[in-house]
Amino acid sequence: MEPVKTSNPFYSTTDTSKVDVPNTEWNKILPREVYDIAREKGTERAFSGKYNTHKEVGTYYCAVCGNPLFNSNGKFESSCGWPSFFEPIKKGSIIYAPDNSHDMKRTEVMCGRCKSHLGHVFEDGPPPTGLRYCINSVILDFEKAKDAAKNYTDSQLSK
Repeated sequence: MEPVKTSNPFYSTTDTSKVDVPNTEWNKILPREVYDIAREKGTERAFSGKYNTHKEVGTYYCAVCGNPLFNSNGKFESSCGWPSFFEPIKKGSIIYAPDNSHDMKRTEVMCGRCKSHLGHVFEDGPPPTGLRYCINSVILDFEKAKDAAKNYTDSQLSK
């Protein structure tokens, strides 16, 4: 399977403009497992994702559009079965919506650039935020710190 980022004309780790693409187009571009989670709000099985216990230093990006989402220094082990982070990389990289599906009251988190479903945020995380962003691995790309530094300066990351 060809990597999403090379076959996707909307993928960029440096372009911050909003991406408004109909699901019919995303369905042609994205691999089935990415589309199911990103556009149909699916969930991967707990403890099955490649980033659940991932510990490398770097940046996590939206696998759909390349938007930077989380730094590895915001990742923590929550034992919930999905990668967990206590804060997004910057304000606006994540957007929020109420989710009352499956008889639960939760807050859905989506990519701030392409509005793809990422997972949910809960108020049972560690300091300093007390938040736990529970994110599907399938919807994440990762670049090690030396590679990520090429795309973002410290001033861009702090916005």
